[in-house]
Amino acid sequence: MTDAARFVVFDKVRKTYPGGVHAVRDLDLEIARGEFVTFLGPSGSGKTTSLMMLAGFETPSAGDITLNGKALANVPPYRRNIGMVFQNYALFPHMTVAENIAFPLTVRRTPRAEIEAAVLGVLDLVQLSGMRDRRPAQLSGGQQQRVALARALVFNPPLVLMDEPLGALDRQLREHMQIEIKHIHARLGVTLVYVTHDQGEALTMSDRVAIFRDGRLEQVGSPLDVYERPGTSFVARFVGESNQFAGTIREVRGEACVVELDGGWTVPAMLAHAAGVGARTIVSVRPERIRLSASEGAPARVAELIYHGDHIRVRLGAESGQELFVKILSGAAPEWLRPEAILRAAWRGEDARALDPSPADAPR
Repeated sequence: MTDAARFVVFDKVRKTYPGGVHAVRDLDLEIARGEFVTFLGPSGSGKTTSLMMLAGFETPSAGDITLNGKALANVPPYRRNIGMVFQNYALFPHMTVAENIAFPLTVRRTPRAEIEAAVLGVLDLVQLSGMRDRRPAQLSGGQQQRVALARALVFNPPLVLMDEPLGALDRQLREHMQIEIKHIHARLGVTLVYVTHDQGEALTMSDRVAIFRDGRLEQVGSPLDVYERPGTSFVARFVGESNQFAGTIREVRGEACVVELDGGWTVPAMLAHAAGVGARTIVSVRPERIRLSASEGAPARVAELIYHGDHIRVRLGAESGQELFVKILSGAAPEWLRPEAILRAAWRGEDARALDPSPADAPR
């Protein structure tokens, strides 16, 4: 790989706490210059610990982290030249907006004229030009978030880290800020590493998503890859919603296969792991990829219809006792879709994944 593609490197990084708690296990990850990478995972998965080791606020128990080819092991946080946006923003309440933003330049003893020009530039970038003299208590949550972002950008760092910065905002403002941050990243070209437990946020903003589970890196890929081609049952469940059924592979044709589910259905899927005829597998299929009809597919009863505005969520019960969920656009719901109706469900083979059913990956 080129040096630009190895701008940030985690090389077999571990973090172990007293008592044998393994927060991060053998993390190998390379981040390219200018990339927007999101660390995604549930609480305790190791994503924030990994970010804090990169920032210098945690020390790896083993392994190496490099930034632009330079090892960070002996570099204190304030010498790493990294911008940081915390979940609680960490603004100084006694300072004005302009003073908060200027702080990183002030401690670097930047000339006053340069500070003034830089602060004006980032205030314009985050659309707060008219609020430079206000204090944090006079700002909304979204405005405080913009100040924290401006402070992280004002000294032109090559790398910016963001630890769940939108978690305290309401849904509408959070979705708006996701797009704003994405646009700022595109405009500046800065390398950005972002931590969240919100899969929708990760899919919306990122060039690549690194999914963590139990201290390990489960899968890395583009938003399209991790959603459409999940490598494990956990990724399929965590990133979006997924129906999952255990079964046995009965036929293999290249990357395609036919699986006999434990409930008796025989369904098509694409192989996501090395397996042959007779092997056990877990078939994963997204609710929006299941087709319902009155005549084609496996029979199932409509147990529940839930209206979500843009779509209807349908809960079906199969004769075998299995449940599956289907999403249908509200305007496309057929008139025969009603509670207790008996209909048929099917999907195309390219819309389902036959995944490794290993114990560590099985549904919990």
